Amino acid sequence: MVEIMDTTLRDGEQTNGVSFSVHEKKSIVRLLINELNVDRVEIASARVSDGEFEAVRSISAWAAQNGHLDRLEVLGFVDGGASLNWIKDAGCRVVNILCKGSLKHVAGQLKKTPEQHILDIAGQIRLAQEMNLSVNLYLEDWSGGMTDSPDYVYRLVDSLKSLPVRRFMLPDTLGILNPERAFQYCRDMVGRYPELHFDLHAHNDYGLAVANVYSAVRAGIKGIHVTVNGLGERAGNASLSSVVALIHDHLGEKTRVREDRINRVSKSVEMYSGIRIAPNQPVTGENVFTQCAGVHADGDSKNSLYCNALIPERFGRTREYALGKTSGNASIRKNLEALGIELDGESMRKVTQRVIELGDKKEILTQEDLPYIIADVLRHDIQENRIKILNYSLSLAQGLRPVATLKIEIDGAAYENTATGDGQYDAFVRALRKIYKSLGRPFPMLTNYAVSIPPGGRTDAFVQTIITWRHGDTEFKTRGLDADQMEAAIKATVKMLNRMENF
Repeated sequence: MVEIMDTTLRDGEQTNGVSFSVHEKKSIVRLLINELNVDRVEIASARVSDGEFEAVRSISAWAAQNGHLDRLEVLGFVDGGASLNWIKDAGCRVVNILCKGSLKHVAGQLKKTPEQHILDIAGQIRLAQEMNLSVNLYLEDWSGGMTDSPDYVYRLVDSLKSLPVRRFMLPDTLGILNPERAFQYCRDMVGRYPELHFDLHAHNDYGLAVANVYSAVRAGIKGIHVTVNGLGERAGNASLSSVVALIHDHLGEKTRVREDRINRVSKSVEMYSGIRIAPNQPVTGENVFTQCAGVHADGDSKNSLYCNALIPERFGRTREYALGKTSGNASIRKNLEALGIELDGESMRKVTQRVIELGDKKEILTQEDLPYIIADVLRHDIQENRIKILNYSLSLAQGLRPVATLKIEIDGAAYENTATGDGQYDAFVRALRKIYKSLGRPFPMLTNYAVSIPPGGRTDAFVQTIITWRHGDTEFKTRGLDADQMEAAIKATVKMLNRMENF
């Protein structure tokens, strides 16, 4: 069993621009413990601020009430007991003491000898024991120490291993390791001190954090530090989702993490942190369970030829099939199956051709777009043709109210009217209402108007407008899809007019 320690709230909060409120910290801790079931959570650094103290005190009170207090950890420093008092007063009882894991840091930052630093650390550990605090020990810049001064690292551990330290935690503080070195250094530590528990704390400066975790576990490391979505200073830390999948699938080891909750927790942390998950982020990215090539969709229909062990359902997700210029019949058919739509061969050919044309224009297509594309291509909905917009003109001028003039056809007869409004669409609807009022035809009330625009504000992508209408006791929605927002709204309105023919 490999232990997972999450440090999203401590090291992850060192991401530039990220600062969690007390409420957000409590929510994330609950998700990590109750939902994901990680073994340990590092929730803060001692003595940061009064606000951090209140956050730790609030979280520790919740944890104490729910039997999780021993799973909370706080980073402390070799500072004569100041950190220990802060942590104890905040209600926690596990301290992760930060000491120097390389001779360069001892001499260059502390301006002390190894003997002096070791005595200071030992004193801090004994004081923590007197205060009934459990101790884990961070060897800061351990990877640098193993590279430049391994004798110092061994001397440090030799001097402290008999003291009450539960875990010696090995940070690749500057992200300098590669998988080969990670394996070598971790194997040296485990081989030299088989009785000790070692954690690896990986950073991702070279994009090798998860690969280094793989090597560390192979070498016998018992605990791995992660952050949700790979948050962390500079290039971030090893991502929880990737690490868990790697340990389970490639190493054949177990963790206590519930895979099916990973996506939900990742999305929550994305919201709280304001740092978007990259679309191609393994396991949690928007695109990672989406097949784009038609040949892949075809292969999935034939004994899942293009699927690997990362089954989306493991992580609370579903496989999707992208629609665009690389789509083939198989991709489109997979999406139609999900929508419960069946088409004959000729209709499939026409729809596929239209999807490819839209893909060439770089328009973003989704599964929900398909019914509209089908209706546009096949014109199979007779009811929709009863009412058509023949022409319309919208004008907007500074200092004047928008004006709309439109001409519609109802059962073969044409009607025209003009109106002003608070906006172009409002003017359009007012003109439409005038026509319907003159004909004595019912017109529903618009109760909600929502626009969905793809991330990044791409002007060549579809805009989806969803309008909610109420007619008597019946509420219904219509959707319009177009590269232009106004066109999308008008299309949704025409769908409403045709649907009203059934009332």
